[in-house]
Parts: sequence; structure tokens; C-alpha cells
Amino acid sequence: MSKAGIYLHIPFCRSRCSYCDFATDVYKSAEVVESYVSALTKEIENFPTGKTVDTIYFGGGTPSLLSPAQLDKILGTIYKNFSVADDSEITMEMNPATVTLETLKSYKNLGLTRASFGAQTFDDTELRRLGRKHTAQDVRETIELLRRADFANVSFDLIAGLPRQTLKDWTRNLDEALKLQPEHLSLYLLEIHEATPLAEQIRSGRQPLPDEDLAARMYELLLEKVSVKNYRQYEISNFAQPNFESRHNTKYWTLDAVFGFGCSAHSFDGANIRYTNEPDTAKYVEKIQFENSAIVYREEIDAASEFIFLGLRLMKGIDLDEYERKFGIELTEKYREELKRLEDLNLIEFAEKHLRLTNKGSLFSNEVFAVFV
Repeated sequence: MSKAGIYLHIPFCRSRCSYCDFATDVYKSAEVVESYVSALTKEIENFPTGKTVDTIYFGGGTPSLLSPAQLDKILGTIYKNFSVADDSEITMEMNPATVTLETLKSYKNLGLTRASFGAQTFDDTELRRLGRKHTAQDVRETIELLRRADFANVSFDLIAGLPRQTLKDWTRNLDEALKLQPEHLSLYLLEIHEATPLAEQIRSGRQPLPDEDLAARMYELLLEKVSVKNYRQYEISNFAQPNFESRHNTKYWTLDAVFGFGCSAHSFDGANIRYTNEPDTAKYVEKIQFENSAIVYREEIDAASEFIFLGLRLMKGIDLDEYERKFGIELTEKYREELKRLEDLNLIEFAEKHLRLTNKGSLFSNEVFAVFV
């Protein structure tokens, strides 16, 4: 049986990026962060004890704004309340230029095994348009610091399809990233979310609407580039050197249990219940202090449906025998007509008792997933 994961949301950032729709707060004071950490540890303490986990993930926000003492407090509470496997993957998201060598060494000594940070682009003009506070040189210096602190598992995020970004720009970004040799790459096509500054900039004409055809060519180019550099695509947007796949993120795609703590954190019980915490930072702290719980939404999901469209994100696809064992029906029988249509469009294929996306299907994955929702 698969072990569960833990997700911890650290919402604080030095500034808000123009495309971001996550639950974040601009860093205001050390006191606010300390109050949040106290609420976070109290929420962990209130969780039923004894669960076994083998991944811990600090996301945000900018978790690297935590002091080593605050990280120690959070991890110490987790170890008291959970059974943490000896070989656990413990990841922290970081923004370039937010860490020092001394801090990174402290993080490593406290048990962090993996660093994931948002390079996003190696073009300083694009970084300014996105509202990022770091430069391309900050990215290079941060990975150098990580290596000096003995981090052997580093992941980059890059975004393709930015407004005004050309294919030449994207090629340069890929070449820069691959030259730095991170063990893992997450490469995303830009999504425009309502109520973000970028969406308003596009509506007002200050930024052009991204070109979807160009973004598709960028995706095809990255597949070509990474394939010759010892990276294996294991999920639509994720590529890893051998044995460096993100164990934590894979839990979401295989419907394993993940226990979320912090404002806006999502949890899944591993069966069919998903629940979500209060998204507002101050209200989250207040709810933990006075109600001992910050859960504001709970739903029963259609696990059979989610097993399909989440599993199809993985390049290995869906194990058809496992689907039948879990849900008591053959997937190919339940969706006979839909699968035939998708196969005729060259969006899916069957191989070794698995259903998976084709390369074309990866480009039009949302259209495929919509069939099973």
C-alpha cells in the first residue's frame, strides 16, 4: 500500500507575480510569519497521530523565507505526530535570491533532500514583466549555492508561452536551464487566470494574448531538447534524470493520500474525500486558534473519473487491470465510444495493458480529460 504525503503551504512572498492565482501574502513582518508558523504546528498537532508518510513538501508562496528555526519547529512537530519513513523525500520550494549558503546548509542539516525553485525564464525583461524580483544571474547563483550546500536533487520551473516571448527566446531559456543540469525540470505553458494582474494587462491591451500555436511549437521543441540530455518525460509537464522523479507530486496523479496543512491547503484521504482549508492567511490563523480546524470545504469526488484524467497525465498512462480491480468495471467497456473517437484523433493509444496519451494528446490534454469529467 502506498504511503501518504504531507503538503505545507507557506503563503508569504516578497512580491506578487502578475500571473499568480495562488493563496499568497506579501511578507509584512517576522511577527506575522511566526504567528502563522504557530498556527501551522497547532494544526499538525490536532491531526490524528500515527499516519505513515514518505514525502513532505513545503509549497507556497516562498517557503525559503522561513528561518531554519521555524523549519525545525514545523518538521519537529511532523516527526512527533507522524511516522516518517527513513527514505522520505522532503522538498522545499525556493525563489532565487532568497537564500544564503548558511541558510541552505541549515535546511540540509534539518533534513531537506530536494529543492524546487522557479527560474521561470532566463530573460530579465520577461522576469520584470512577470513581476519577479530575481534576475537570471540570481538563478545561476542560487543553484551554485545549492550545490555547495550538498543538494543533489534540484528542480527548475520554466514557463513557455509568455506574452511577447519568441521561439528563439524559449530556445535560449531551455539551453540555459539544461546547461545548469538540474536533476528535474518542470516546464509549463502559461495559463491566464482570472483576477490576476496579467489577465487585466491582457484585457486592457498592455500585454498581447499569448499565441497558442506558438506555445504548442515551444512544447514540441522542449520535448526534442530534453530527450537528448538524459531527461525522461514522466508526466505532461515534468522531466527527470533517472530516479529523480518527484515522488510527492506523483501522489496527486496516482490518487494517493496527501494531508495538507496551512491556508488554502488541499487534502485527499486516499479514497474519495477531498477537503480544503481557509485561503485567507489571517482568517486561517484565527480559525486554528479558536476552532482548532481551518477546513472550509469538503467534497466526495468521483474517484473512478479522477483516476483516469489524473493518471493520463503520466506518460506510462493508466493500468487497465488496476482500474478494473479498483472500480469493478472495464474502462474500455465503460468508455467504448469515447475511447474510439479519441484513438481515431490520435490523442490516445493502448500499449501493454495501459491507456496513455500520444504526443499529440499531450498537447491537447485538456480536451482529452474533459471526456472523463
